[in-house]
Amino acid sequence: MQTECSTTLFEFAPVEDRKVVAGFDGGTMTSNAGGLLLGGADKAIKLIERVAKCFVDRRDPSLIEHSVATLVGQRIFGLALGYEDLNDHDALRHDPLFAVLASKLKARRADCAPVAGKSTLNRLERSKETPSLYHKIGHDGAAIEKLLVDLFLESHASAPEEIILDLDATDDPLHGEQEGRFFHGYYDCYCYLPLYVFCGDQLLVAKLRRADIDASAGAADEIARVIARIRARWPKVRIILRADSGFAREELMAWCETNDVEFLFGLAQNSRLNVEIAADLAAAAEASVATGKPARRFKDFKYRTLDSWSRERRVIGKAEWMTPSLAEADDTTQRRKKKKAKKARKAKAVAAPPAILLPGRANPRFIVTSLKAAEHEARALYEKRYCARGEMENHIKECQLDLFADRTSSHTMRANQLRLWLASFAYVLMSALRRIGLTNTRLADATCGTIRLKLLKIGALVKTSFRRILFSMASAFPYVDDYAAAWAALHSAA
Repeated sequence: MQTECSTTLFEFAPVEDRKVVAGFDGGTMTSNAGGLLLGGADKAIKLIERVAKCFVDRRDPSLIEHSVATLVGQRIFGLALGYEDLNDHDALRHDPLFAVLASKLKARRADCAPVAGKSTLNRLERSKETPSLYHKIGHDGAAIEKLLVDLFLESHASAPEEIILDLDATDDPLHGEQEGRFFHGYYDCYCYLPLYVFCGDQLLVAKLRRADIDASAGAADEIARVIARIRARWPKVRIILRADSGFAREELMAWCETNDVEFLFGLAQNSRLNVEIAADLAAAAEASVATGKPARRFKDFKYRTLDSWSRERRVIGKAEWMTPSLAEADDTTQRRKKKKAKKARKAKAVAAPPAILLPGRANPRFIVTSLKAAEHEARALYEKRYCARGEMENHIKECQLDLFADRTSSHTMRANQLRLWLASFAYVLMSALRRIGLTNTRLADATCGTIRLKLLKIGALVKTSFRRILFSMASAFPYVDDYAAAWAALHSAA
C-alpha cells in the first residue's frame, strides 16, 4: 500500500490561541469506511461474482494482476461510493477499503497496487461482446440483462400474487460527438433516450437507446423478455404494466391483451376525449368556484381511436378544475419549462377543452386500462394506482444523479451501454443494502445519495496486523446505531 505522506500543511483560523493546521499525512486511512457494508450487501446477493461471470477474459493468466471480478467490483463499489470518474481510481487503488473489498491486500508485482488504475478499468469498459486481439475482455449483454431480472426474482422469499412493472423513458444529455446522439426537440438537447423498467424500487431493465425514436420503441420486446423470465419462476403471478402516455401504443397494448398481462397507461388528451368529459369539467368548475378549492370528477367510458387502435378500450377521464392560485402557480412552473414544453403546449392548444368562463383553469387527464371496472373503481384506479408511478421517476433520479447512470461520455454506444449497466448494478447493490440492512432504521426509505452521505462516508484509521485488519472509525459518527443494525442484518443474510 502507498505510504508516502505529503508534507504540505494547510493553516486555518486559530482556536483558543492554538494554530489549526491540516495535511494529507495521516498514512493508512480511508474516508469510505462505511463501504464495508457494501461488501456485506455483495456477500448477501453475490453480485460482483455473478456480474464477473458475464464477462469473458482471454488474457494470459500468468500475466494477469487484476482479475475481471476485481475490476468489476472496483468499478461498482466506486460508483456506489460516489466516484464516477475512472481517473479517481489512480488514487483510490491505494485506498485500503478498496483492497479489502477486493479481498486482495497486496499486488503480485512491485509496481502495482492491490486494485487497478484508470487505464486498466478503461479497457474493461471498452470491452466488446466478442474478445479480439486488442480487446481481450468481452462481455455478454444478454447475460447481464438476465442477471438484472434474476436478482429481482431472488429478492423475494416467495412468489407474490401481483407485481406492477413501471416503464419510463428519460433523457441522458450528451455533450460530445458520441455515437448515436440525436437532438431531441422535447428535451431541447442532444441525448440518448434510455428505457427503464422498475418493480417498486428494484431495477429490471436499463436499455440505452438513440433519441430519434418513439418513447415506446422496443418496449414490447423488452417486456416480453422480462415477463417470460418472471413467469418461468412465478407462473401464477398477476402482472400489471404501468406507464405514461408515451407507452399507450397499439403494439404494446395488443401484446398485453394477447399474453394475459394487464396494463394501465396514461393517454394524451385530444378533442374527442375532451368533449367526452366536457359536462363533468363544467360541474367540477362550478364546485370549485363554490368551495374555493380544486374539484375533480371522473368519468369511465369506452373509447377507440379513429385508426391506430385495433379495438375499443376502457378509458378513465379526470375532469379537474384548478383554483386561481394553483393555476397561477402552475403557469409559473410552465414558464420555467418554456423551451421543453413548447411542442406539448401547441398540441394542447389544438385539443383544448371547451372554454368555461369561470376563475381557474381546466386540468383534464386520461388513462387507458385493461383492468375491469367491476374490480377497480375509476377514482381509486387513477389516484391510488396510476399516480403511484411517479415514485419510479425518483428511482430513475437515484440512478442518474446519485449513481451516475447518465455518465455516458464514451464514444461508442456499446461502451456507454456497459457504463449504464455498471451504474445499474451499483444501484442494485445500494438497493440491496437498503432492503436487507436498513429496513428497521432511520434510513429505511433514504435515497442512495443520502445513504452514501450518512452511512458510507466515514473516516477511519486502518491498522493491519498479522491477525486482523482494524478500521478505527470516527468516534463522533452520529449513525452508529443504524450502522450496527445494518451490519447485523447483512451478517445474518450472508
